Amino acid sequence: MVSLDKLGRYDIVRMLGKGSMGVVYEARDPFLDRRVAIKTIQGPGSESEAAAEYERRFRTEARSAARLHHPNIVSVFDSGREGDTAYLVMEFVQGNDLKHHLERGVRFSAQSAVKLVLGLLMALDHAHAQNVVHRDIKPANILIESSGRIKLADFGVARIQDTDEGSFTQIGAASLGTPKYMSPEQAQGLAVDLRSDLFSVGVVLYELLTGVRPFEGDNQYIVANQIVTMTPIPPSAINPDLPAELDPVLAKAL
Repeated sequence: MVSLDKLGRYDIVRMLGKGSMGVVYEARDPFLDRRVAIKTIQGPGSESEAAAEYERRFRTEARSAARLHHPNIVSVFDSGREGDTAYLVMEFVQGNDLKHHLERGVRFSAQSAVKLVLGLLMALDHAHAQNVVHRDIKPANILIESSGRIKLADFGVARIQDTDEGSFTQIGAASLGTPKYMSPEQAQGLAVDLRSDLFSVGVVLYELLTGVRPFEGDNQYIVANQIVTMTPIPPSAINPDLPAELDPVLAKAL
């Protein structure tokens, strides 16, 4: 079990968030005297298939992060296990994720949206140069620091292209990626490469510019069909204040 005050050498300060499989804490590294974030997973038992899959993603994230050192990517410092709890120790980012801002009705100007996405593209350019494809680009994985700089997080479903690890996507309970931001090849369960990330960035930029996502539906199968078959409405047709020059950019991205 996770102690409420300590995990490994790290002193737990407070809980930041909780999901079905684990908890994220703010903590302090007493050796280096710095704040960190610790993501934990604690399965109901080692025989749990869901816990095993989630822990596998932890290992993927740790291996991916070991290759990545960029100011627009959340750094992972350490990983380990204590009892039945596996954990990742990460850079503590002062700020909220993009999903938090969008859900609270924050609207972005065209200039600020493009600036944000340029930071995201720089992060992906570095990751792709290290043969790492993120595969789950979405607002919840894009952190915005108080300074305004973005940090790409959560490489838990990333694919390291020079290994044989999980190159395909499944639609369903065990899907890799988030349906409304998936590329067509992900939606069809096909092999992915760096272009899948760029498609998902296009979906994020479209949402920032228009306030709506280009693909919506009552369930993930309807969304997947739209992604594969539908051409989205040009952003300037939804938001007339947008420069028309952005329409072909989004058309190419999507």
